[in-house]
Amino acid sequence: MRLPTLWAPMAAALLLSGCQTSVSFEHGSLPAFTSDPLESAPPVARGLDASGLSTLLGAELAGLRGDYRFASHNYLAAAQRYSAPALAERATFAARFSNDPGLIEASALRWRELSPQAETPNQLLAALSMQRGDWMASLEQRLTITEAGGYGDLATFAEIAASEEAPLAPLLARLYTHLDASGAETLEHHDDALLATALLEAASGELAAAQTRLQGLMQSDPENPALWYAKGQLALESGDNAGARQAAREGLELAPDDVRFILLLAQAEIRLNNIEAAEAQTDALLESYGASAELRLALAQLYLEEGHPEPAHRLLHAFIGQPDIPNLAYYLLGSIEQMQGDTDTALLYYRQVGEGDEFLPSRATAARMLIDEDRFLDARAFLRIERMRSETYFNDLLLLEIQLLDEQGRSADADALLDRELARTPDDSPLLYLRAMRAWEAGNLDAMETDLRRILQKEPNNALALNALGFTLADANQPERLDEARELIERAYTADPNNPAVLDSMGWVYYRQGQPEEALPWLESAYARMPDQEIAAHLAEVLHALGRSEEARQLLDEFMQRTSDHPLIDELLLRFPELMPAGLTSEPST
Repeated sequence: MRLPTLWAPMAAALLLSGCQTSVSFEHGSLPAFTSDPLESAPPVARGLDASGLSTLLGAELAGLRGDYRFASHNYLAAAQRYSAPALAERATFAARFSNDPGLIEASALRWRELSPQAETPNQLLAALSMQRGDWMASLEQRLTITEAGGYGDLATFAEIAASEEAPLAPLLARLYTHLDASGAETLEHHDDALLATALLEAASGELAAAQTRLQGLMQSDPENPALWYAKGQLALESGDNAGARQAAREGLELAPDDVRFILLLAQAEIRLNNIEAAEAQTDALLESYGASAELRLALAQLYLEEGHPEPAHRLLHAFIGQPDIPNLAYYLLGSIEQMQGDTDTALLYYRQVGEGDEFLPSRATAARMLIDEDRFLDARAFLRIERMRSETYFNDLLLLEIQLLDEQGRSADADALLDRELARTPDDSPLLYLRAMRAWEAGNLDAMETDLRRILQKEPNNALALNALGFTLADANQPERLDEARELIERAYTADPNNPAVLDSMGWVYYRQGQPEEALPWLESAYARMPDQEIAAHLAEVLHALGRSEEARQLLDEFMQRTSDHPLIDELLLRFPELMPAGLTSEPST
């Protein structure tokens, strides 16, 4: 059983939130300007004209009342007009408080454009790229910081990339290019790049290369805790559990509050089969470093992943009877009982998991546990009861049951369940959309269109339905319906102009209408925001149509190096074999 890991998401969150520390905020107010933001304004507006004054006053007032989204929009508008980095900076930090990733990205891009040497916008853009899974873009932005003499936090990035199973080969190739560049070794944070490379080499199975690189770093920076952590991880990977234990101890000497070394030490002891020693050490560490709930949960999870439920149970038992027991504690207790074969007790623990990140995984695990016990009807009854108990997760739990039915080869039962729920709530847009997508997967485009039009009757500006229907009509390439497809996609764009799926659809319908020149900027914008394989395939096809086949091949080559799973690109290459990148075969991905 694969349990949810704590540390990679925590580190990713720190990478994003850490950028906030570069500017202090007092009582939630926006940072003060340190110089006249309009110093470089055009002569006609060296002071403030009526429009500029209105925009800035609106931003200031919005910030004071806590409407950071509106404040950011106005500061960004002012930054576009006056080309003042301070305004773009202000827009970015207001956007951080709005929790709007699109607005953060737009503001940070403008800030970087106006102030190329500023480190913070690249940090934000790197974190945002990593959040949406664009690992290469995140690495590029971090290397931009590093090459400007700043700290790109490359080692932490590499650690997260490895734990999240990112495509490591192109990331390593890019790091090699950076390290081979003239003057790279003179950069202030060169060791960070070397350490990141070693981490990715170790995760890629290149243990000897990683070991050699770490040995060199030991000579130059022996008191770097990150180096000892990497050394310990590499020792675990190579089966040197005693070496991992020693590295963890060295790391704790340098960074006694770093819980990663506590976990590394415990893991090494467990793998050395020193379970009693590991438990004694765990207890001492909990007493010394504070028995926080997070540390206790992480240690329990570690014992479970290494196949030792008893010490995990002892760690979790401390939560019993306490107020506000973490959801993860209930989830792990359920996992322990499941491992020990007590299905009914495990079910009780899983049902104790409240709303939050573990809610749906706990129900999914419980249902699959019952199915594995040949209790399929009990699994369905369990999910039905859970839907009755939780209005918040009703549709999610319904989707889970449909998925389980599909997995069991009971798609007809899944369709019947969905039809039954829609008979009860005929205007439920998410369920109508789900049924429309199932119809699309089955090739029943008429049924799909019927359900999407039902959504649009009630919600004429539903961007999801507009885009799905518009794209489907465009992709079907029926000349008599392409104008209709474009009108639907234009409405979707009006409703959600920053959605890369909508931008992709807009480019695709232009291409279907025989206008590849018009299609190209839409597809380029979509790919910049969401570099997935469908958009890559569309963009490559349009580039090829414009006679830019070499660019198309390069795009496909870069994408195919990121992942071995690219069926849509394989389909494109079957139609246009001349776009096959050099050195690759035409065998389809699996």
